[in-house]
Amino acid sequence: MKIILCITGSIAATEDLKLVHELKRHGYDVECFMTEAACEIITPLSMEFATKKPPVTKITGYVEHVTNAQADLILVAPATANTISKFAHKIADTTVTTLLLTASGYDTPILFVPSMHISMYEAISDNIRKIKNDNKNVYFMEPNEAERKAKFPSKDDIVLEVERLTSQQRLAGKNVLISAGATFERIDAMRGITNRSSGKMGVEIAKEAYRQGANVTMLCGTVNVTVPKAFERIDVESTVEMMDVLKEKMADMDIYISAAAISDFRVKDVNDGKISSDEDITIELIRLPKLLKEIKVINPNTIVVAFKAEAGVSEEVLIKKSRDRMKRYEADLMVANDILVDKSGPGSDNNEVYLIDSDSYEKIVLDTKSNISKKIVEKICSIV
Repeated sequence: MKIILCITGSIAATEDLKLVHELKRHGYDVECFMTEAACEIITPLSMEFATKKPPVTKITGYVEHVTNAQADLILVAPATANTISKFAHKIADTTVTTLLLTASGYDTPILFVPSMHISMYEAISDNIRKIKNDNKNVYFMEPNEAERKAKFPSKDDIVLEVERLTSQQRLAGKNVLISAGATFERIDAMRGITNRSSGKMGVEIAKEAYRQGANVTMLCGTVNVTVPKAFERIDVESTVEMMDVLKEKMADMDIYISAAAISDFRVKDVNDGKISSDEDITIELIRLPKLLKEIKVINPNTIVVAFKAEAGVSEEVLIKKSRDRMKRYEADLMVANDILVDKSGPGSDNNEVYLIDSDSYEKIVLDTKSNISKKIVEKICSIV
């Protein structure tokens, strides 16, 4: 896929070498347009080195603004207040604004990534609103607000947004809730019962659902990986807190993916202080309710994807136990794995899983959680 990266005169242009590398790593063909102001911050030669193509720094008889206007995506990163405001009022006096005006006539998707002082960002809010109202295929990323600046998002967040806008959008308009990470059940004010889940699988599935156009809400226990800012994120600690959020949110959800490692037990009598370590203690555990049991009760139309982890069992036993759980909780898809498989499981970047529905199953041999998430979401898309 071809992306035109438009660079304008913000100091954040210095981040574009890394951004181009990341886009190319994800398979995109990147070409570059630069304003005169951008050329004073980062040299055209640097961008030629990154893209392997000379950047367009002025419009010539080759009418570069026309020949590139029907790319798969026009990415304006960074986008200054000047460029955004000119586009809002259809002014074409730079290489970038001329390209943008031409591309908008073709309804080519355009993604702006603003970067400026926060006062300027607030001052052009009417122009941003005008652009959104006037152009159905123009999108804005929210900047990171810090130190009174509307800062450039991370390259990972930008690439994720690019992937969303250039995907098949098979989950467009669908509301997806994904639980991830480990819950924590208190013993006292300091100690508790938890597990080794990192949240990596849940976050990777959330990314893939987002790429396919879904509105993603992440319900996070303890998560040891970065959660993209594009998601609505709700943090909880315990299983009961997670259940409370599910009851509140589930009525509006089309799909629920239960990737969190949810506690099966809690301490019967939680100590509000700190238990002394001077002597042995005995802790009584009581079973917690199964969250999956409540989902179809709350919303019978929700597609439910459940996870089943076993340890050291045969494939036959793993499939049978998974199908039993599917039937009990009316799940539509089960992702099952054996946590003792070498180089896989909780905390790892890899896994080996089975995708199980009511009629068949597929074994996905040891692979990255990122690749596995694509197969899980592909399966979900075939069910929706």
